[in-house]
This record gives sequence, structure tokens and C-alpha cells, in this order.
Amino acid sequence: MLRRLPVGAPLPDAGLKRVLGVGSLLTLGVGGTIGAGLFSLTGIAAGDNAGPAVIVSFAVAAIACAFAGLCYGELAGMIPSAGSAYVYAYAALGELAGWIIGWDLVLEYTVGASAVSVSWARYMRSLLEGWGIHIDPRFMASPFEVVGMVDGQPVHGLANLPAVFIIFALSALLMRGISESARLNGVIVVVKLVIIAAVIGFGLPYINTANYTPFIPPNTGEFGHYGVSGIMRAAGLVFFAYLGFDAISTVAQETRNPGRAMPIGLMGTLAICTLVYISFSFVLTGLVNYRDLAGDAAPVATAIDQTPFVWLKAAVKVGVICGFLSVMLLMLLGQSRVFFAMARDGLLPPMFGRTHKRWGTPVACHLFFMVVTGIMAAFLPITQLANMTSIGTLLAFVIVCVGVMVLRVREADRPRVFRVPGGMVVPIAGIISCLVVMVSLDGLTWLRLVVWLAIGLVIYGLYGMRHSRLGRDMPAMHDRA
Repeated sequence: MLRRLPVGAPLPDAGLKRVLGVGSLLTLGVGGTIGAGLFSLTGIAAGDNAGPAVIVSFAVAAIACAFAGLCYGELAGMIPSAGSAYVYAYAALGELAGWIIGWDLVLEYTVGASAVSVSWARYMRSLLEGWGIHIDPRFMASPFEVVGMVDGQPVHGLANLPAVFIIFALSALLMRGISESARLNGVIVVVKLVIIAAVIGFGLPYINTANYTPFIPPNTGEFGHYGVSGIMRAAGLVFFAYLGFDAISTVAQETRNPGRAMPIGLMGTLAICTLVYISFSFVLTGLVNYRDLAGDAAPVATAIDQTPFVWLKAAVKVGVICGFLSVMLLMLLGQSRVFFAMARDGLLPPMFGRTHKRWGTPVACHLFFMVVTGIMAAFLPITQLANMTSIGTLLAFVIVCVGVMVLRVREADRPRVFRVPGGMVVPIAGIISCLVVMVSLDGLTWLRLVVWLAIGLVIYGLYGMRHSRLGRDMPAMHDRA
């Protein structure tokens, strides 16, 4: 008999505190979505693929995300539980599908947080050196990275201690309480948006309108190199700049009135981020000709050189650092809530399904991932960490859209606080758009995903399937019947 979480059943008392409102969800979402990708992906997508029409690419990617976001909103209202896509898949498609998505999301959040912490450490080093503060580079790199030469011999890093420090500090904050974390995140997001607004505002008067011609550069004969195909290839690239917003749904069980707040938080985040991305790309491609952005590792610095405001370069570094902080905060939060939900359902050891009596947070989950993520950040180079892309998040998007369709049939009469408009059109469009992006990813990315899922299936077979709370309850329910 297929094990499925019952939709509409009272949620078990998880010990999580419902303290978040719409404002907190918006700051968490914006903070987790607008990261350093804004400062790098925009230039790459414009220079190599779309030209000034990268503005259209951001809009196309936003539409694809909106399909999934609407589906998240409907399911979050029906099942306001921690765990996000894991819980939705468990309820709609069964325990095995839930495990696969949950296991996959845990990897995505963990690897993502580690990679971002390494990048954060690099930007901090650059900022500190600009202030005359120097740190031994061996303590800011992994043992696999060369940091210099002595007597003709390479000197390798020892451990990336700043990356470990920031992982530990943010984990400690998250353990202390979700409301405290949300307040700090709100401050970080304000700082980040002010700096982005400064770049846009101070850059506008120096735009050269000739840089927008041609708005859609003619295709060179190679797919994805300008023209319409270039716009679509760039949309696939910048799609990953939106992937943080889905983690909002992991705090549904800590949200007041989630049926109303979740859809607003999800779609509001997407709207704000889209406006920021389009405005930023408009100014960037207006300041610098798209041809000069091709292969540029620091496109924003190049754009700022077109203005007399040298201080903006330092401000952008501060903006990137703040961007990294809020992204890490949401990733660490998301991974702990998914792990917590899986443990609460018996698929992982029960110690991970308990909350601190006073703080109301899953401290064991935070401690576990603080150590794991910290070790990865300390000893693995960013090139290795970044190899795991967002394929798992896209897979979660697909499952969520499928879940809406399944529950529309199986639970047709169940009331929904928020209902995706257009019947099955939006879920189907979400599935297609996400699958198109997934298919475009390289084979090595798929191989890593398959290997990780295979490891997860072994753990599920040895532990999760045997200790499942739903598996224990079903025979008892059958006996009573």
C-alpha cells in the first residue's frame, strides 16, 4: 500500500514557533534570492548570449519561476508544514518520492551554503586588504589550492577559516531563534538593496543609449549566441539567479496564517527580485557595450569605471558580502527544516526531529549541518563545491507542479486558501519550463545527482523505510478497521 501523508490532517506539534509574517517572508526570500549572481551572471549572459536583450531573458526566467511559485503557494496553504517540496511530494506522490526530493534538497542546500561561504571569505579578504588588513592566505584557502610560491615550491592552503567562522556564526544565530535570524536578515537585505539602488541611481545619468543598439544582436549562426536563441540560452543561465525563493516554503510551520502569507511571500519575492534584476541589467548594459562584457569576470566594476564614483566599487563589495550572508542564512535555514521534517516523519533518527524547549528551533539539525557544511567549506575548493548545480531545485519545482495536479484530482473538494488560477495550465507550464532547463544541463551534473540519490535510496532502505512513522501507523489503522 502506498504510504502518503494525509492532506488536511492536524499537524503534529513540532515545537516550532509561529512568529513569521509577510514582511519576514519577503525579507527572507529577497535575501536568499538576490546574491552575488546579480553582480556576475548579468554580465556573462549579456556578453555571451543575449546582448542588451538580457533584460528580456530575466523576464522569461521570472515567468518560468512564477509557474512553480504559484504551485508552491497552493500547496503551502494546504499543507503548512516545515519541509517544503519534501512534504508536498510525500502527500501527493508517496513516501519514496518525498524521500528522494528531501534527500536531494538537503544536498543542494548544504553544498550551496559551503560554496557561498567560500566566496564570502574571498570577498571579505579583498575588502580587508583594501583597508590595509592582511590575513595569512593559507588560512583562507583549502589544502587543494595554491596560495603562493616559496623557493620555487607551491604553498598550499591549510583551511578556509573565515568560511568556517561565518557558517558557525550563522548557525548559532539560527539555533537561537527564527525571529532573531529574520530581524538580522531584514537589516542585511536593506543594506544590500540600498547599495544596488545606488549603483542603479548613480549609473543612470551616464548611460550611453547607443549601447542598446541593436537591442537583440543578430545571431552569429551558433545556437545561443545572440538572436532569439541567445535570449533563451541567457534565460536558462539567469534562471539560477531566482532559485532562492523556493526556500521560503520551508518555514511554513513557523509562519502566522501560512495560507495567506505564503503565496504573498513567494510571489512578492519573485516580483521584487525581477524588478531589481531587470533594472540592474538595464543600467549595466547601458553603461558598457555588451561586446565588452563578454568574458568579463567583474562586469560591475567595468560599469562603475564609466562613472566618476570610484567609491561605488567598495560599496559593491559590501553589497556582495551582504548578499552572501543572506543567501547562506536561508540555505542553512532551509536544509535544517527539511532534515527536521524528515526526522519527524521517522525517516531519519529522532534526535533530528526535536526542538529546543526554550528557543523552539531544531538545534540538533543545525549542529549537524554546522559541522558538515563547515568541514566542506574549510577543506574543499569552490570549484568542487560549485559543481553541484541547482538541478535538484529544478527537480523539486517539477514535483511540486505535479503534486498540484495530483491533489486537484484526488482532493478536488478540499478547500484551498489559495488556488492556482487557470486550472492545469500553470502546473503543466511549470513542468515543461523546468524540464527544458534541466535537459540543458551537462551530463556530469546528472551523474552526480544520480549517485547522490542512489546513496539516499540505500539509507532509505536500511533505515527510513523501516522506521517510518506512517509505516508504523498504517498497520495499526488497518487492524482497527
